[in-house]
Amino acid sequence: MENNKKLTISQVFWYFVFFSVVGLFVETMYGYITTGILESRKGLLFGPFCPVYGLGASVLIVSTYSLEKSPTKVFFTGAIVGGFVEYIISYILEAIYGIRFWEYSYLRFNLNGRICILYSIFWGILSIILLKWIKPLIDNIISKIPKRKIIEIILLIFLIIDAIITVWGINAYQNRVVYGKGGVIDIPIIRKFEETVFSNDVMLKTFPNLRYIDEEGNEIFIRDKVK
Repeated sequence: MENNKKLTISQVFWYFVFFSVVGLFVETMYGYITTGILESRKGLLFGPFCPVYGLGASVLIVSTYSLEKSPTKVFFTGAIVGGFVEYIISYILEAIYGIRFWEYSYLRFNLNGRICILYSIFWGILSIILLKWIKPLIDNIISKIPKRKIIEIILLIFLIIDAIITVWGINAYQNRVVYGKGGVIDIPIIRKFEETVFSNDVMLKTFPNLRYIDEEGNEIFIRDKVK
């Protein structure tokens, strides 16, 4: 039996926000456990957000919600959709920034290093967990948020501005460190702003694992170019 109840845009937005924050925590802890280093895994310059997790979880919920009565369908749909979304996001981020945020070439059964079978399985398992336990909890929390519409508007505006500034900042950082250019906008006052707000120290601390592709096709950490 399928679930025919519709999800609202408000619900999906809050799923995005919630999982962006929780995803950042999970990613940070995972990094610490696997490398012994506590470092930033943020996806945006300001605010505690890792939008890849927010977008991924939201898409998983939307695509599997009507199938929640069948865990098997949820698993396989989640695995396929999750892998597809991860691949597309990886491609888009590289197109925007010229760099990769993750790389799976070291794992077996990967596709261009952007996705792999292991993480697709994780997406499938996560889909079941999301629908069975986490989504009901979030829905309950959402229903109790006072003045929710106002908060949604404020959060949306903040996220849009944060995303724009992040794109600007990463491009300025890459231009300065990798290519030796003055900045994205070659105007003295703007360049000063970039060097202050997007300084090497700030960007290195916020995005320590940014990579770029050199002319020979090699992936190089930008942090290795910082003097």
